[in-house]
Amino acid sequence: MKFGTKAIHAGQEPDPTTGAIMTPIYQTSTYVQESPGKYKGYAYARGKNPTRIALEKNIAALENANHGLCFGSGMAASDACIKLLRPGDEVIATQDIYGGSYRMFVNIFEPYGIKFHFIDMHNASDIKKLVNEKTKMLWVESPTNPMMSIIDITVCAAIAKEKNLILVVDNTFASPYLQNPLDLGANIVLHSVTKYLGGHSDVVMGALCTNDDKLNEQLAFIANSCGAVPGPMDSFLVLRGIKTLHLRMDRHCSNGRAIAEYLRTNTKVDKVYWPGFADSPNHAIAKKQMRDFGGMISFTLKGNSMDEAFKLASRTKVFSLAESLGGVESLIGHPASMTHASIPKEEREKSGVVDSLLRLSVGVEDLEDLIADLKQAIG
Repeated sequence: MKFGTKAIHAGQEPDPTTGAIMTPIYQTSTYVQESPGKYKGYAYARGKNPTRIALEKNIAALENANHGLCFGSGMAASDACIKLLRPGDEVIATQDIYGGSYRMFVNIFEPYGIKFHFIDMHNASDIKKLVNEKTKMLWVESPTNPMMSIIDITVCAAIAKEKNLILVVDNTFASPYLQNPLDLGANIVLHSVTKYLGGHSDVVMGALCTNDDKLNEQLAFIANSCGAVPGPMDSFLVLRGIKTLHLRMDRHCSNGRAIAEYLRTNTKVDKVYWPGFADSPNHAIAKKQMRDFGGMISFTLKGNSMDEAFKLASRTKVFSLAESLGGVESLIGHPASMTHASIPKEEREKSGVVDSLLRLSVGVEDLEDLIADLKQAIG
């Protein structure tokens, strides 16, 4: 079954009672049992809900996975992954990482005895040098947030397999339409469903997919025990959003390409970070493991002035100044003061998150309006 067909139909069947083509919103906290401990698959909604199950099957199908689990947010999904570990375990993570992930790793889990190493993974084969007997997990984003760096997932998977590590790939920026990390050897793929999967800036949710039965059993136990699960209404909204994922992603990609090319022609722009450029680092790897290059772009201004970056971000009219990404509307953000503010300045600048860096989530509006907006804002 092709992607667009799976997006619309996977995991969903007409309601057996009414024939309704849309999955019902099962707005219930508990289920009647036939006798104590004997029930028809559902006992309490923290563990399972039919609307959520339909969504989990749908997302799993898009990632070519045997199992899918949904969580109350992307961070809740990340939290569940780290809870697979034990005190004394170590994680190797990409240096260029979402600020919320860095904050959770360092401020929440390091005090419990889990150690994190943040490294440049541009040359993925270098990872092997840092693996020791305590290393249990590799944590990868590709493209990374916000520098759009490309990491070779296949090489990471080979290292993880050789060293018996769990490879987690955050696939939020690419979406399953552009990249399928499980097919490249990852053990777990993570999504902030809030972003491209939901696609309409009206839901906060996370998801994990895996082909490993044991990992799925462990993660499902964590989800049920800790309870960071989404409600049925949010699950319904994401099911609806996913039905147009392939259509939206095509427009995100075409608009993104045009805007990235425009930014390179603007004399006030210094560097443009977008993996679709032929001279972008690891562009050949991006071409190999992605189907297109997405609608996420970052750029810096000449002079690297935070004040000028603030002014630009405040002047846009079509691009809204806001956190998050992946919705139909275009957004502009300043990572150093917004999404990555929790990372110490010295650390964030090592990966390129400098004072003038701005991040664009290019939406699906008319391209001419988006470029005109940037022209007037940049000046």
